[in-house]
Amino acid sequence: MTKVKADPDRPEAQAAACSGERTYQELLVNQNPIAPPLASRPLTRKLCKCIKKAVKQKQIRRGVKEVQKSVNKGEKGIMVLAGDTLPIEVYCHLPVMCEDRNLPYVYIPSKTDLGAAAGSKRPTCVIMVKPHEEYQEAYDECLEEVQSLPLVL
Repeated sequence: MTKVKADPDRPEAQAAACSGERTYQELLVNQNPIAPPLASRPLTRKLCKCIKKAVKQKQIRRGVKEVQKSVNKGEKGIMVLAGDTLPIEVYCHLPVMCEDRNLPYVYIPSKTDLGAAAGSKRPTCVIMVKPHEEYQEAYDECLEEVQSLPLVL
């Protein structure tokens, strides 16, 4: 069992070695069967930027319990779920709640990236971003793209 070394001259290998992160395609391997609608790579980046801005204004809800409470209270926002959370029973009821209340929701590939976007070292399986005037332009752009994604019935 010998290790096969990657060619260090390839630009992909250099970029991956510098960042220390997995690529978008590698993250897609671990997706749950309930993960559609899945955000594209550019939409994932936009959502992470919007989450970072929302954290500064304290306009996010993080975690299944907190998000579920805010949805039941009638708060509006974009729900961002991690597509690699196991077991799926932990949060499989949240998309149904969103559809009942006409809230937009989207999956992104990694719960680690979702937690990092929220400013935490801990992985997070769901975040709800509430609208705020400080980042309204970025929020509206994300909202438009999330609503244009096809829902799987």
